[in-house]
Amino acid sequence: MHRRSFVSSLVLAAVAVVAEEAPGGEPPAKIRDNLFLLEEAYNQEPGVVQHIQVFQFQPGEEFPWGYTFTEEWPAPTDLHQWSVTVPLAGDADPGATEIGDVLLNYRIQALGVGGEGWIAMAPRLSIVLPTGDYETGAGRGVVGVQINLPVSIDLGKWFTLHVNGGMTVTPNAFSLEGRTATTLDANAGTALVWFPLTWFNVLLETVFASNEHVHDDGSTGRHDALVLNPGVRFAIDVPGGLQIVPGLSSPIEVWPEGGNVDLLVYLSLEHPLW
Repeated sequence: MHRRSFVSSLVLAAVAVVAEEAPGGEPPAKIRDNLFLLEEAYNQEPGVVQHIQVFQFQPGEEFPWGYTFTEEWPAPTDLHQWSVTVPLAGDADPGATEIGDVLLNYRIQALGVGGEGWIAMAPRLSIVLPTGDYETGAGRGVVGVQINLPVSIDLGKWFTLHVNGGMTVTPNAFSLEGRTATTLDANAGTALVWFPLTWFNVLLETVFASNEHVHDDGSTGRHDALVLNPGVRFAIDVPGGLQIVPGLSSPIEVWPEGGNVDLLVYLSLEHPLW
């Protein structure tokens, strides 16, 4: 079966199952976890650490697969959060694995401290380290700065809306041949999450990304893309405080190419520090 048909069928089947099982009384507790392509606006609770892994298979691309590991820590309460994001990519030629530019992240819980209220906001500031090789396209070659603003809004009993917007500035980014120019990347997106059960979510992310790159003559070009990402995730609570959240989705580029379908696998491990 085609990957797109398989994932779509999986989502529809899951919706049918939870629609039959969903209670009609009080709403279940929400899974407050990271999204697949975007951010939820909830910092880590005091004394709890989270390890997040995302694997994405992209057939036909220069880097046909990508893996991202993120570690999040409260500092020391949920008012502040530190994290690090390490990306890896598989190079189709010569078949090697490369590290990308590592992010050092700080977030402040501007709204919704302690998980209170119907709206949460957690602005993030990141330093982008030049750990990736610009000669292969795995990095930009210099330090960059990234900002992102995630907002999470409860919509009634069974839905949450997440909204993101941000940008990345890289002064004197390198082209593959070593020419430099300042680049500006922008991103925006929304995600609607349905949580009919305490352990199960259905979600749809819509992501727009506009990335600027440096040509070998020192000029810059831009690539824009609009991606829809339907998916599912569920929580497994283990005695001792460990929560495991696996997820599966199918990012679909609907513009400008249209029809490009990827496969994304998500895994979060969250547990007390002591």
